[in-house]
Amino acid sequence: MKEFFRLLRRFVPPYKKYLIWALFLNLLSAILNIFSFALIIPILQILFKMDTKTYEFIPWDAAGINMKDIAVNNFYYYVTEMIASQGGSLTLLILGVFLAVMTLLKAFSYFASSAVMIPLRTGVVRDIRAQVYNKVLHLPLSFFSEERKGDIIARMSGDVTEVETSVTSSLDMLIKNPILIIAYFGTLIAISWQLTLFVFILLPFAGYVMGTVGKKLKRKSFEGQQQWGYLMSQIEETLGGLRVIKAFNAEAKIQDRFEKSNETFRRLTNRIYRRQQMAHPMSEFLGTATIAIVLWYGGTLILSSNSPIDASTFIYYLVIFYSIINPAKDLSKASYAIQKGLASMDRVDKILKAESNINDPEDPKPIALTESICYRDVWFKYQHEWVLKGIDLTIPKGHTVALVGQSGSGKSTLVDLLPRFYDVDKGSITIDGTDVRDATLYDLRSLMGNVNQEAILFNDTFFNNISFGVEGATLEQVQEAARIANAHDFIMASEDGYDTNIGDRGGKLSGGQRQRLALGRALIAKPDVLFMDEPFSALDAVLREHLQHFLKQLRERHPCTMVFVTHDIGEAVYLGQHIMLLGARPSRVAAFGANPSFTDNANVDVRGTDAFYAVQRRLHNAVAAVRAGQELHLTDGAW
Repeated sequence: MKEFFRLLRRFVPPYKKYLIWALFLNLLSAILNIFSFALIIPILQILFKMDTKTYEFIPWDAAGINMKDIAVNNFYYYVTEMIASQGGSLTLLILGVFLAVMTLLKAFSYFASSAVMIPLRTGVVRDIRAQVYNKVLHLPLSFFSEERKGDIIARMSGDVTEVETSVTSSLDMLIKNPILIIAYFGTLIAISWQLTLFVFILLPFAGYVMGTVGKKLKRKSFEGQQQWGYLMSQIEETLGGLRVIKAFNAEAKIQDRFEKSNETFRRLTNRIYRRQQMAHPMSEFLGTATIAIVLWYGGTLILSSNSPIDASTFIYYLVIFYSIINPAKDLSKASYAIQKGLASMDRVDKILKAESNINDPEDPKPIALTESICYRDVWFKYQHEWVLKGIDLTIPKGHTVALVGQSGSGKSTLVDLLPRFYDVDKGSITIDGTDVRDATLYDLRSLMGNVNQEAILFNDTFFNNISFGVEGATLEQVQEAARIANAHDFIMASEDGYDTNIGDRGGKLSGGQRQRLALGRALIAKPDVLFMDEPFSALDAVLREHLQHFLKQLRERHPCTMVFVTHDIGEAVYLGQHIMLLGARPSRVAAFGANPSFTDNANVDVRGTDAFYAVQRRLHNAVAAVRAGQELHLTDGAW
């Protein structure tokens, strides 16, 4: 239970007022329940004429008599007086009505105590979801490269839901039932401490049995949630790879894999539910056995000549004792549910407590690009494998650098280091002499725009997709960015113009339209640096050539520093003012130099010129030499 209370200390403090009200109403409910059941004694005595004693009124401030004895005596005095004046039948009716009223008040208090807990339950779960979502947004990309996406989704959905259904829903029972149990036990001690002591001797055994099963349940619940995460990963992979699955006739293979995982999850779930359902019959058996033993022991006391209680009081004792059974059962069920929920919370905490190594500095510096971006002896590795080794690179402001290299050479990684999607392991990256780690992430990334190989768009309107990175963007700003990206015409041709929904991941658009939309999103903030990570690799040759020419035009309309990652040698020569060739992994700069065939004039197509072919040939030979492990040397720093 220590884990449970730690969980409460983390999330419950903002809702303390609801706890206070719940405690008060549950205490009131317990008191009303005890006093309503106390009416059973005089009712039984009236029905069976068990009490022939004469009672005299005792002043409430009488000395030498405790308040309990005074209250019991005076209560019976009033009952006997009522019987004498009104008759037994009418007295019985009055006591019955009073019992009904007390029960009604008790029921209302019971309901109110549960109702005031609803804002706490829903609020705690909302806060957990918000914290998980916020943490996911701020964790570095390296965290997600080591985790399955489906498992993360499972933690954010299934595990958080399990915390809601198992932990917060049990919180009401954990407040209500201990109060009832304590109040009832206090009453039992007041009636007969001998009987109650006997009961206390029996309870530790029952508690030990319940605790043992609860620990096993938590362990199995953790395994079940892990399997659920694996199942969600398979579903996510299937939805994302349907085209490939169908293309390779792999439906049966994927189905078989899923069914095996689904069956494993079913078996684990069966074990969990069996243990969970064991709580009710186990608690009922233990409770009934305890009542039978108490009945035997109490009956022995009554039959003895010096019994401390009479028969009607013993019946009241049994009623109160039996009233403990339901709270005890609910408490045991809650403990089982909590164990299951804590297993889910452990998985959620793997996200919430994950450490981020990409943070803002304590004393940030302003950052701006007016001169150049410099990589100095940059080393980087994923876990234990070096990707980049001793990279030195200078990119002057306003220039375009094309990055070329074989797959896995670290081209994209080199680009990702600048906006601090990852941090360098050795060396430094500076903008105008300021280390990127000395600026805030917001200021740093505000300088940059990004267009990826896959245009990542959202199921929203054209307007909201383009204005995604700019708070409070106007229609004029969005339209300007769309015109620069050559997207305005096809947007206006759509049904609702800029208010048209583009579908899931832009599914209603062609590949070229998606890329232009992504480009408009990158350009709306007028970035100083534009990253293009193989943006045209998935497009056909005609469309690719068209968009290459468009990028030339873009430089005239929106001059900026551009880093263009590509596998296409012709594309690199056409677009790159400078061309950088990375070696084999772990990558060094194999060659870096100016492109003599480059021109900023979009009206001049250099792709058919001798100069273009000469640079293309040199670059092609350089790529082949790098693959063969040869050293390269550029003459005068030019291709």
